[in-house]
Amino acid sequence: MVGATIVRDKRIIAGGYNGSIAGGDHCDEEGCYVVEGHCIRTIHAEMNAILQCAKFGASTDNAEMYVTHFPCIACCKSIIQAGIKTVYYAKDYKNHSYAMELFERADVIIKKVPFDEHVLNNTAQIEQTVIQTVQEVLQKEAVPEETIAHLEDKLRQQFLK
Repeated sequence: MVGATIVRDKRIIAGGYNGSIAGGDHCDEEGCYVVEGHCIRTIHAEMNAILQCAKFGASTDNAEMYVTHFPCIACCKSIIQAGIKTVYYAKDYKNHSYAMELFERADVIIKKVPFDEHVLNNTAQIEQTVIQTVQEVLQKEAVPEETIAHLEDKLRQQFLK
């Protein structure tokens, strides 16, 4: 999952994530529509955030963008055209040298920031704790192992949603 937030004058003005167009099919439901190695069903997080600003009339001139992954070339060009002057990103992802060059020519400051995914994403830990607790309770109640295994599978499916 990729996310982007645009900040201007220390205020969040928009956010976006990699997702389908409004009302469109979602990859989670229909599967990705991959052409030439890329899912063409989705709009990148950076573009979604910029388009939110356009839709609601929020200026992006001299704004900052915080994004989970280094922007692709297309998003890089959109960021520059939107007048965003600083991009903070947490993870390297296909960092293209041409994107770096474009950012440099446009005087857009690029900063990689430290990011500890475990701080924000503790779903796996919560999932394991819930499953262990349920298993312990069911074992104390002498529920058959196959029933416990079936319920464990159901719980895991719920966490995937």
